Amino acid sequence: MKASSMDDVLRNLGIKEFNSGSSNGIWLKEETSNIVSSSPVDSRVIGSVSITSKEGYEKVIQSAASAFSEWKNVPAPERGEIVRLFGESLRAKKHDLGRLVSYEMGKSLQEGLGEVQEMIDICDFAVGLSRQLYGLTMKSERPNHHMMEQWHPLGIVGVISAFNFPVAVWAWNAALAWVCGDVCVWKPSEKVPLCAIACQNIIQEVLASKGVSPAISGIITGDYKVGEWMTSDSRIPLISATGSVRMGKIVGAAVASRLGKSILELGGNNAMIVAADADLKMTTIAAVFGAVGTAGQRCTSTRRLIVHESLYDKMKEILKGAYSQIRIGNPLDETNHVGPLIDRDAVQIYLNALDRIEAQGGKIIVPGGVCKGDGYESGCYVKPCIAEVNNEAEVVQTETFAPILYLMKYSTEEEAIALQNGVPQGLSSALMTSNMSFAHRFISASGSDCGIANVNIGTSGAEIGGAFGGEKETGGGRESGSDSWKAYMRRQTNTLNYGTSLPLAQGIKFDL
Repeated sequence: MKASSMDDVLRNLGIKEFNSGSSNGIWLKEETSNIVSSSPVDSRVIGSVSITSKEGYEKVIQSAASAFSEWKNVPAPERGEIVRLFGESLRAKKHDLGRLVSYEMGKSLQEGLGEVQEMIDICDFAVGLSRQLYGLTMKSERPNHHMMEQWHPLGIVGVISAFNFPVAVWAWNAALAWVCGDVCVWKPSEKVPLCAIACQNIIQEVLASKGVSPAISGIITGDYKVGEWMTSDSRIPLISATGSVRMGKIVGAAVASRLGKSILELGGNNAMIVAADADLKMTTIAAVFGAVGTAGQRCTSTRRLIVHESLYDKMKEILKGAYSQIRIGNPLDETNHVGPLIDRDAVQIYLNALDRIEAQGGKIIVPGGVCKGDGYESGCYVKPCIAEVNNEAEVVQTETFAPILYLMKYSTEEEAIALQNGVPQGLSSALMTSNMSFAHRFISASGSDCGIANVNIGTSGAEIGGAFGGEKETGGGRESGSDSWKAYMRRQTNTLNYGTSLPLAQGIKFDL
């Protein structure tokens, strides 16, 4: 990609001053160390963003708290109108923001544009939700009493996002939080800070056009130390954190220690079961995209393929053929299927996993390794790998954020489900079959133990209409659709006595 074209993208997204951090929409030119953003595509330095100081953090939080006192009283449909306008701005800037996502993170351009579309979709969902923040009414046991339940905004929502979805996960949280009456403070991954600044510029333009406080959307930049300020801050009642299991355990403990709330979206170790009657064309497409899409850097990436013994050898040969056709290269070239890993540290983790596969008795059937030659100078491009490994092997039990697919066989449905469930993580799962009995069993209480269980589609990719999240070491959080909005609000039970006496509950008598 030519430097001038990315410069145009940056200008179109309002990124003109790189050496800056942002507090509630106001640029802070702080004399502190910087985060340098380099593209894994070609190692080009795109820009740098200053690390938010403790003083700057306090300004963000204080401004957010002040904005919340006003924002929570704005009628929910009016809050929804702001989110609607944000979605319209995203539509207008989809091409540029999608290209920046692709270039700064390394995912394919189609996936970059798709991520922006997820932001647009969640805005549409949230707009409708702004007129549907429903409560309940209950019948009281006492005469002349009316009972009901309603939901109120929480306050400041802290969002900690990961590099692999640099914009969509923030939007999942922010769009819902805003219509619920909350304000947001975002700590993006230090690996993709410019994507976050671009999003901040877009929402700030919308807020300014409607005379809304810029502080309903704040941003802080830095490494995990900046995130620790948020997780330990009692002024932030909810922390939504996306990242590794290790990170989630630290965040969850810190937030729980102050009795705060958390939404944790952590690691996945997702399996696809291929039944004896599976459609092999559908299975191949789902398995290959699930395993190599985003270079295996999705929490929903397919890590394990559990194939019925009658199809095992045939499936293995089909996969070998499919992998031989995968094109690895610049993700902005739409003829390529796989872009780079996020950085060279990720490459080393990938290489370590390859060593562990063989050390733990596995057999590599589609070799991996680092790509060499023209176009691969960044050192971040790796070859998708397939290995036959026992499900109990330590390397299989631990998620590796890279395009490595583990292949294993089964003979009975019970064995297949046990293999699927036999890892610490519980995010996404899939079954490829035309057997409706097996399909219903898979999504029943005795089937997949994951938060997501699909039939005849892959593990990767989720629509915003459904709640997204997982069980076990995936954290148990839910974001996006369904009733995930309730996590951003506090529940209140109300009892109104419209009579002239005071009867007590449970028939208790207390006469004076």
